[in-house]
Amino acid sequence: MDQDGGTPILSVAGMRATIRLNRPSVHNRIEPEDLRTLIAHFAAIDADPAIRVVIITGTGRSFSSGYHLGDLASRPAAEVTGEASFEQMLEKLENLRAPVICRLNGGVYGGSTDLALCCDFRIGVDTAEMFMPAARLGLHYYPSGMVRYVSRLGLNAAKKLFLTAEKIAAPEMLAIGYLTEMVPASELDARVDALADRLAAMAPLAVQGVKRSLNEIARGQFDVPAALLRAKESQASEDLREGLAAFREKRVPVFKGR
Repeated sequence: MDQDGGTPILSVAGMRATIRLNRPSVHNRIEPEDLRTLIAHFAAIDADPAIRVVIITGTGRSFSSGYHLGDLASRPAAEVTGEASFEQMLEKLENLRAPVICRLNGGVYGGSTDLALCCDFRIGVDTAEMFMPAARLGLHYYPSGMVRYVSRLGLNAAKKLFLTAEKIAAPEMLAIGYLTEMVPASELDARVDALADRLAAMAPLAVQGVKRSLNEIARGQFDVPAALLRAKESQASEDLREGLAAFREKRVPVFKGR
């Protein structure tokens, strides 16, 4: 077996899909061959209507040390162009149908900080840390990543992280909104499970539609007619009738995604 592990692993259990980055000896660095694997995993998840929540995590002590930039000087367009670029992979992650929880089991660095921002929730251990070294390396970041940083964290935090390449610890990650929740390592799995169970119990058509609309708003690309169409479709859904009936009858709703 390769001592560095291998490509990311996808597992599915009921309504939950889990993707685990799997190169612990290099802190789950994302290699070029991992991009196609991740894109294939995302396609498989979107093709399975039974999946209502996705978890992304890392193997070992770190979440991820980012994308492998070792030979970037010899491939200057690799990060933003091509059939399976890092930016394209992140776009597909951000646009996954189901909500995504990033289980930050440790430090997150470089491009993987943007990978985590593509997720809808980030629950991290209180020993986590992050930094964005692009400027220190002489790299101007790709456009969609900068948009995510500013829209999720605000201009001041984005400037600090991008322009100084300063490392920040979990409490500051929580304060700037990078972390949705900060927990001791002993509580990480319980908190991720609780959020995953809650998301899976929601009406999937409503959750997925609202997620898409909110992401469009954050990018400044809100498609109002499409959002209104999704709203009308939800009003005609079996799930809405079930939700209203459950509310009246004071019971837990059972949604079927239709």
